[in-house]
Amino acid sequence: MEVNSSNFEYVSKLVKEHSSIVLESGKEYLVNSRLYELAKDSGFKGLNDFIADIRNKPFNSIHKKIIELMTTNETSFFRDFYPFETLKNDIIPEMLERKKSDKTIRIWSAACSTGQEPYSIAMILRDAIPDVDSWRIVINATDLSTTILEYAKRGVYKQVEVNRGLPVAYILKYFEQIGTEWKLKDEIRKMVVFEEINLNKPFPWWYTFDVIFMRNVLIYFEIETKKLIFEKLKQCLAPESYLFLGNAETTINLDAGFEPVTLGKSVCYRLKKI
Repeated sequence: MEVNSSNFEYVSKLVKEHSSIVLESGKEYLVNSRLYELAKDSGFKGLNDFIADIRNKPFNSIHKKIIELMTTNETSFFRDFYPFETLKNDIIPEMLERKKSDKTIRIWSAACSTGQEPYSIAMILRDAIPDVDSWRIVINATDLSTTILEYAKRGVYKQVEVNRGLPVAYILKYFEQIGTEWKLKDEIRKMVVFEEINLNKPFPWWYTFDVIFMRNVLIYFEIETKKLIFEKLKQCLAPESYLFLGNAETTINLDAGFEPVTLGKSVCYRLKKI
């Protein structure tokens, strides 16, 4: 049985309260598909009985699991491709010259989901920097879901996940096959630090990043939440740094402190020069 309007409204409010992500009317199918197995595993025959039961209970691990399931986004290796091409061809050469004195590169992959984006970044950096091991490279990968982060930390992917967007040359160079799965080599996994972060809360960074990937997540937020996130992002970016958003996302008309920059076939954003 599909979720009824009252229970959908409850799930929507729960998700918004704890993540600021908005589930609009018409997204009932997401609740049906993502929560069905949880309801079944919890001993309920249908979603409505399951949701009706948790509505009367204090916030607990089941509520948190619902939020995690409803805020997990689709991802793949080298998703949309062009931002990674721009990173390799335009941004890395510029960073290597600009940062040759301290030899430190910091990159943030926000809303990283199951880890394909930060690992894609790591493979590009290792491939594009000749003396990569003499550099201090930190890729912070964050997400709201602890379950998803644990999956990402393992660096082990199913065949179907590896088939989506990952060049064969990278599979051969940076993965080892274990049965029907593929495990990333330690040289890539150790470049990424995974952390739980809610984008609606204060950011913990005391330093700035050279590149921030925050793609395909702002589309789920209301305008005021986007503005608050952009305000915090400005504290995380140095004037020479780059911000990548999703194809359907922009800072225009939301924060005048950024300016779009076209590099290769990508549009990214930098702090506006005063």
